Amino acid sequence: MMESTASEIAQRLSHEAEAICRHYLSNGRKQGRYWIVGNAENSPGRSLYVLLTGPISGKGAAGKWTDAATGEHGDLLDLISANLRLSSLGEALDEARRFLSLPRPDPPPRAPQPNAPTGSPEAARRLWAMAQPIAGTLAEGYLASRGIVGMRNTSALRFHPHCYYWREHEPDDTQPEAWPALLAKVTDTGGNLTGLHRTWLDPTTAGKAPLDPNRKAMGNLLGHGVRIGKATDLVAAGEGLETMLSLRMALPDLPVIAALSANHLAALDLPDGIERLYIAVDSDKAGRFAADTLADRARSSGIETVPLAFRLEDANADLRAFGLHDLRAHLRPQLAPQDVERLLASSAA
Repeated sequence: MMESTASEIAQRLSHEAEAICRHYLSNGRKQGRYWIVGNAENSPGRSLYVLLTGPISGKGAAGKWTDAATGEHGDLLDLISANLRLSSLGEALDEARRFLSLPRPDPPPRAPQPNAPTGSPEAARRLWAMAQPIAGTLAEGYLASRGIVGMRNTSALRFHPHCYYWREHEPDDTQPEAWPALLAKVTDTGGNLTGLHRTWLDPTTAGKAPLDPNRKAMGNLLGHGVRIGKATDLVAAGEGLETMLSLRMALPDLPVIAALSANHLAALDLPDGIERLYIAVDSDKAGRFAADTLADRARSSGIETVPLAFRLEDANADLRAFGLHDLRAHLRPQLAPQDVERLLASSAA
């Protein structure tokens, strides 16, 4: 039944090949019968190409794609799964049905799921599954208020309209409040979800909610982080989510990892195969110590390290104070010479 459903939905998707590319691969462009983009995660470039016209199945079918750089290929279901880094065919089918406005099939009856321990990786996985993409939500508005735009297709971010919040030092039986929240997926080097970072939002102002604290993490964070873009021979690491999203805006071809705190940055597990690590250095004492600790660990593994300094406390503060063009100009002389054209070419305009 699953194979039949997948085949039927894949054929429906093939009729919407160009619309799907414009939605999930917005950094690409149409060229003849193809949609051209950098990779399945929507990086700018020309490596991945998608057939926009053709038969609904078989060789040369509409929606078939190939990444010339990696050899990956597949149909539009595979593309959606790779774009959003989904972990199962069922998740890809659900996302495809959402795009096509199809109803979900009735689930088979099953025994009730036991409660996941509060704050556990399993609780994080369940909360993530209940959230939605940030496009058009309060979470996207919050990021825009911090000067961060163009992240609506970022698979590591989701929005939950009613995320529970337990106030500190309240009795155990106190009922939680529910606030909108920006969720950021914490993963290990293999891309497996290990936790979540939650930023609760004020629905009136689109800023942070009037809670103390208004950010909390859950699950297993040690060594892990919020990963945006697929690590290649280069990757950047830093503390805050907004810091690394700002750096990603300035250098959209540079994969980034937000470790979410100074202590976790110092202990971050680095992906295999990287040759050069950029470290976004927060200006406080803890930030500098964490950056130095991570740099020492990286160099001991034969990885070149390049610190990135900012005029204010972090990249997001610079972005808001000086603007995107100025942030890029400030970063340019700090980049390794061989990376300047590679990292700034797509943002030259």
